[in-house]
Amino acid sequence: MALTKCDIVEKIYDMGFTKKESVDVVEQLIEIIKDSLEQGDDVLISGFGKFCIKQKDQRRGRNPATGRDLMLRERKVVTFKCSGKLRDLINDSQE
Repeated sequence: MALTKCDIVEKIYDMGFTKKESVDVVEQLIEIIKDSLEQGDDVLISGFGKFCIKQKDQRRGRNPATGRDLMLRERKVVTFKCSGKLRDLINDSQE
């Protein structure tokens, strides 16, 4: 099961904020992150992780449906690297 934006809004609402305030906080946070990534800036959230923009060069690929070779254009992708604290927390919860 995935945590959705609605779930996050509900958790903020449960902390005592109004529904509108909860929605506004989540929407504004997402917009700040999107704007930073669009400008090419990394987004570092201490204790959580880092979102980075990576440049991918043009490369040869294959259409899995047809098996045909094709050229994939160069593009930017978003990558995420979790913090050591988050990694430890995730690994400790599995034991």
